[in-house]
Amino acid sequence: MLNKIYTALIHYPVLGRDGRIITTAVTNLDIHDIARSSRTYNIKKYYVVTHLPAQQDIVRRVLGYWTEGFGKTYNPSRSDALSIVELMPYIEDVLEEIERTEGQKPLIMFTSAKRRPNTVTFQQGREIILTTQKPVLLLFGTGWGMPKELENMCDYSLEPIRAQSEFNHLSVRAAVAIVLDRLIGESV
Repeated sequence: MLNKIYTALIHYPVLGRDGRIITTAVTNLDIHDIARSSRTYNIKKYYVVTHLPAQQDIVRRVLGYWTEGFGKTYNPSRSDALSIVELMPYIEDVLEEIERTEGQKPLIMFTSAKRRPNTVTFQQGREIILTTQKPVLLLFGTGWGMPKELENMCDYSLEPIRAQSEFNHLSVRAAVAIVLDRLIGESV
């Protein structure tokens, strides 16, 4: 069901270059660009997930400026896109809010540059989204990927966007736009 799709950008827990769990920094571009892509594909809510108070303050300031401050009148389209963004400290908070809103737990898909167990093609993912009665949460990671405990929470792993490419390191902003188009396309 296309009216119950959510996106989340995970800044914690994610993996660092050395494989240890870290927290990545929120970027202004990720807030804006992923909100715009999410809004374009009628995503119900885009969650920015970070537990660090200083990073949360950055997100609040960006959102406040564009949804309540001068930016709201200066660029109403940007305000509209950012109106679907919600800040959450942990992925568990996201899952609880979706369950509270929808009355059931979401089906969770995550993206990866590598093939994983339970990998589905974009076409299979699209069919799942179109036929399930459950809400769907699409997880996007930062850093060097998601730790096993986060992957294990997910129902499906989406196939890599460019698995055969010798260089497979898209920005998360680009990856979100491509994934949303492949899963939803012109269906909205």
